[in-house]
Amino acid sequence: MAESLIIRLRSNEAPRWMVCNDDGQVLVNAVSGELVQAAPLATGRRVVAVVSPGDALVTESDAPAKSASKLAQVIPFALEERVASEIEDLHFALGERDADTGRVPVVVVSRALLDGWLAELRAVGLQPQAIYSEASLVPAMPGQLIGLLDGEFLTLRTAEGPPVVMPALAVRDALEMVLAAQTSQVAGLEPPPMGLLLYASQEDWQQHEHEVDALRERFTGVKVQILPSSSGPLSVLAQAAGSGDAVNMLQGSYAVSSPMQQGWKAWRIAAALAASLLFVHLGARYFELTRLRKTEAALDASIQDAFRAAMPGQQNALNARRRVEARLAEVRGGGGGGALLPALSALARAKTAVPAATIEGMMFRDGTLELRINAPDAAALDAIGQQLRASSWQADIKGLTANGDGYRGNLQIRRAGA
Repeated sequence: MAESLIIRLRSNEAPRWMVCNDDGQVLVNAVSGELVQAAPLATGRRVVAVVSPGDALVTESDAPAKSASKLAQVIPFALEERVASEIEDLHFALGERDADTGRVPVVVVSRALLDGWLAELRAVGLQPQAIYSEASLVPAMPGQLIGLLDGEFLTLRTAEGPPVVMPALAVRDALEMVLAAQTSQVAGLEPPPMGLLLYASQEDWQQHEHEVDALRERFTGVKVQILPSSSGPLSVLAQAAGSGDAVNMLQGSYAVSSPMQQGWKAWRIAAALAASLLFVHLGARYFELTRLRKTEAALDASIQDAFRAAMPGQQNALNARRRVEARLAEVRGGGGGGALLPALSALARAKTAVPAATIEGMMFRDGTLELRINAPDAAALDAIGQQLRASSWQADIKGLTANGDGYRGNLQIRRAGA
């Protein structure tokens, strides 16, 4: 069950508080003291303030407006004659319209008083979700007139109509007024008899006992319930305050958020900062990913160019690394029956015999090194071939042609016997 911290505020008394659930079961006994002492009990609980019945008018109205917004606009003017202050200085809190009578419960309170209560509570870290008048929390029971006599005020309530709040100095007058009102409600006929249930402290009862006794014959029975000194009226008001069965003054401009919304407000700056950081992080990651993709595309283009340069005639660079490695292995290890490096080494030695010869181009394919050579004469080309053959290489001169002052020919070199 939900739990509530219920705090009773009186201008001439120290605050008193208790904790109960929504059935009115007391969980933490009532104590009084400095308001700051109650703050630790508010954690995880609904905070409710209960104020003196003399500080707020609890009444009702039969204003016909149906929508809540229209009703809130109409009620202040409908009750203007019942209040002494300017309606601009008052706050009007509305309850649910009664389905049988069509009347709407209303609590009227000075904005200055309401602001003062909120400031007093918030100053010690208490965030109230509801503020009730004691008068609206007095229980109602069919066939009973229920009264709460507490210090300077007497609150009387029947099953029909709003509570009546009178000074405690006029207990007898207040009882007679309520009885007279009951008679008038039935058009002159004798109303059904009522019993009286009066809650009072020991001191208040001793002071006003004779006034109640003078009217005993007007009731079917009179029962007096002495309030415990520790909790006082809170023991009577706790059930309605804990269940929220009354008109909450914190409406309209004074409405409070739910605990979840309050928690969100407390964390919204941190959440906004976290969201901003996340956005910046995602933006940075997106920028980095875009940059890497561009770099990857540039590398792919470079690989294509390098592959085509290293592998003439090969346009598709798929598996370029494996294919280049295979070609290098062929070049280094004699794949295809020949070896490029040994052939070049043998050529270099053979060319020392004819220093004037120049090599214009070469190509290695299938174990054969093909050269295009310019030499001073045909004998020079033949000398190179003889040097290669002496080193166990097969050397064939093909396509020998005169070229101005010299000769050009193609020389094919491969291992002997290949």
